[in-house]
Amino acid sequence: MTTIRTEPAIPRVAVVGCGYWGINLVRNFHALGALDAISEADPVRAAELSRQFGVPALPFEAVLASPGIDAVVLATPAETHAALALRGIDAGKHVFVEKPLALSPEDAERVRQAAVARNRVVMVGHLLHYHPAFLRLKQLVAEGGLGRLRYVYSNRLNLGKFRRKEDVFWSFAPHDISMILALAGDTPDSVHATGHSYLYNGVADVTTTQMTFANGIDAHIFVSWLHPYKEQKLVVVGDSGMAVFDDSRPWAEKLVHYPHRVAWRDGLPEPARAEAVPIEVAPAEPLRLECQHFLDCVREGKRPRTDVTEGIAVLGVLDAARRSLTSGRRAGLKTEGAKPAPFFAHPTACIDEGASVGAGTKIWCFSHILKDTTIGRDCIVGQNVMIGPDVAVGDRCKIQNNVSLYPGVTLEDGVFCGPSCVFTNVNNPRAEIERKSEFRPTPVGRGATIGANATVVCGHSLGAYCFVAAGAVVTRDVPPHALVAGNPARQIGWVSHAGERLGDDLVCPRTGTRYRIDVRGQLVEAIAMAEAAAIG
Repeated sequence: MTTIRTEPAIPRVAVVGCGYWGINLVRNFHALGALDAISEADPVRAAELSRQFGVPALPFEAVLASPGIDAVVLATPAETHAALALRGIDAGKHVFVEKPLALSPEDAERVRQAAVARNRVVMVGHLLHYHPAFLRLKQLVAEGGLGRLRYVYSNRLNLGKFRRKEDVFWSFAPHDISMILALAGDTPDSVHATGHSYLYNGVADVTTTQMTFANGIDAHIFVSWLHPYKEQKLVVVGDSGMAVFDDSRPWAEKLVHYPHRVAWRDGLPEPARAEAVPIEVAPAEPLRLECQHFLDCVREGKRPRTDVTEGIAVLGVLDAARRSLTSGRRAGLKTEGAKPAPFFAHPTACIDEGASVGAGTKIWCFSHILKDTTIGRDCIVGQNVMIGPDVAVGDRCKIQNNVSLYPGVTLEDGVFCGPSCVFTNVNNPRAEIERKSEFRPTPVGRGATIGANATVVCGHSLGAYCFVAAGAVVTRDVPPHALVAGNPARQIGWVSHAGERLGDDLVCPRTGTRYRIDVRGQLVEAIAMAEAAAIG
């Protein structure tokens, strides 16, 4: 007997608001075979679109009452988003709402609570989260391709479309805020915004907004609808590379990697420039991918990539910027009722005033964290460890017993330091000669492993996901993914992201991931571009 498997039915949607942007949603949901109805206040336009797409034009109340419509897609004015979303959820519909989710954090929270109570999918239209170039940029950052993130900035500039009920920051910046929060992996501690109103009193036409994050990342957003030409550019700066996402460029140039570095010579930084490398991105319409993602989430009961929680985080930054514009002062994000997540420190551990320890981190017996040191989230610090002063440790690092991290050492996320491994900070120490001014930086890339009793001589960098064997003595820079051993350490092979030694086929035996050697002689993941475009 043959079992016939049928695919779940495509969810049926109604697009509410078919104006400047709504028509694009109508077009895409129709192309995906999901459009069931439209709802448009202008009767002439409603009739025209009804004929064009072969679906009925219904009043909003009729959309809510229709049992055949699974979801509503809201492309109405921003001030109506929260109220209409709440009505849709109350009618049992899933909701796709264009940005912003609401005009106040309180209204957005009501939407979240209603969605949880009715078990409805709510997705916010932060379109660039579905752009293949941004997805590839996120992947590059997650793999440590730019090193530790330092600074992100965006320009979103154009001439028009002018609005009277929301300023340019609320109109233009949600996309950029959403991207920056995704790259930073956090919400900012504070926001400082400045702006100017030229067309309508009290409605800013140009704003510059600075964001400061607890993990050391800074960001700013410049938006204007009084600009002579269109520009949509996101610049990401790490300590071992930079990238630019320029959506105004052709697909072959939308994402460019600049593997510039800063070289330290005699204690002074110098730029080490490198040729720009365009990153191949599979062309695809972001809005089509966004609409398909919403349908998949409704059909499969999945959490959207830009869910209501992500929308609330973006709204928190928008609200802080509004308060900063009004007051002229830096504003913090509202966190009423939130409890700071604690970290654990053994009673024998010592944490100096001015040190910062992230949530979920555990610090064990007789360890000492000195002033002005920053330790990220979910780290494990073993016994008899000394860190600082002025040392930065990323998230999810594991530092085993009897390790000292001196000024100049920087650990990115996910670094493993084996028991009794040694970092130096000057090349020729003498007990009787003060050489603190000669400390040399030792950056350790994301996911690197340093084996037990290994020594890392200062002034050298350890690339992302490299592996330093136990007892090795590092006297030169270690490339990303390189396996080094011996005294002095020499490269003897490559390791995967999972820490497995690679054979001649460059395939990870644990995960099956394939790698290749690029034109710079470095190991990179040989991921198909079609797959890269789907990573988020």
